[in-house]
Amino acid sequence: MAKKVTDKSALSASGSGGRTSTAAKAKAKETARKIEALAEMIVDHAGRRKSPKLEIPIRALSNVNFNPKKAILEMGDASQTRQFFDLSMAKKFMQTVLVAAQCKKLIDEQKTSSIRGLFYLCKHDVAGSKEKTFNDQDESDPIIEDLEVTIDALREELHVYASNRGNLVGPITLVDDGNTLDCMRMGSAGYAVPSICEPDVIQFRKCSAKYILHVEKDTVWRRFYEDRFHEKHNCIITHGSGQPTRGMRRLLRRMHDELKLPIYCLLDNDPWGYYIYSVIKQGSINLAYESRRMAVPQAKFIGVSSFDYERCGLTDDVKIGLDDKDIKRAKQILEYPWFQGKKHWEKEIRKMMQNGFKMEVEAMINKRLTYLTEEYVPMKIKDPKQWLD
Repeated sequence: MAKKVTDKSALSASGSGGRTSTAAKAKAKETARKIEALAEMIVDHAGRRKSPKLEIPIRALSNVNFNPKKAILEMGDASQTRQFFDLSMAKKFMQTVLVAAQCKKLIDEQKTSSIRGLFYLCKHDVAGSKEKTFNDQDESDPIIEDLEVTIDALREELHVYASNRGNLVGPITLVDDGNTLDCMRMGSAGYAVPSICEPDVIQFRKCSAKYILHVEKDTVWRRFYEDRFHEKHNCIITHGSGQPTRGMRRLLRRMHDELKLPIYCLLDNDPWGYYIYSVIKQGSINLAYESRRMAVPQAKFIGVSSFDYERCGLTDDVKIGLDDKDIKRAKQILEYPWFQGKKHWEKEIRKMMQNGFKMEVEAMINKRLTYLTEEYVPMKIKDPKQWLD
């Protein structure tokens, strides 16, 4: 069971708004200084008649290492040079500097912006031309991540946030931006997990939960909510609307570390469900630099398992045939270093391919509407032999 938390020092330090705390102000000043240093380097290069350039760490599988000791993904040392006096790189160089300038402005004005809002702050016609700085948000989103890794500052420290995605219900009281919220009394939508879940914004007041059950989708979460699973089993239930956002992953990591709560994952029996689990457990390839604060290596996969079709006496109505894309993705996952050598996982994935079908969590209600909440999950949680690690 989680320890009861009453962190008065954290509450008093955060004040009513959290982001105006002494620690937050110091962090903002540090981040602003990093952006200034980037600008000074560019000015210095130009002053010496050298091509201004940026060294951008590569965010791809080729530059990701699995640290078996920490059981998380980490970004390697490889980087790419982005130069202004290179026609193939000039636009991205300018876009990176433009995003940095707008983030510096947000920090100076003590304001925040959504990722979408930052796109519009940066979008305009280039003087003397019909060229746009950005054509669509697909161009600006990766630039934000490039800036993060270049100056070693998190998106939250750049005063940029994403839309809320994911919900929580259960016996925990927390303080969000100065407001005390009882997550057992948040209505049928539960607590909407924000993009920024750092301690200066969210503090845990008290918690009596025994564990966290993380489900893949809102539809499954609503089944558990309606059946009052969180009340009957004294647990916290979360969902991430598919692959969980940074905010959800950060909150899961904090609740695991600070409240000592085990995390059980209930995800689809398909390659995408397996990958979502690996993102929660080890971190994602694209955001490997965030793994140290988001990944939960101790998280357990409780299902849906490829062996559940026979084990649970399911019918053909739960089957969804595998296509070529599913099989290709499954083989890719088997090749990931963080899956290799794990015999139980290899058996699980090969069994799915042998079955020739996948199963969604929602399909389990075909057996009975409340089968998931009254039988399947309680049975899985009680039997560690059925967990995958």
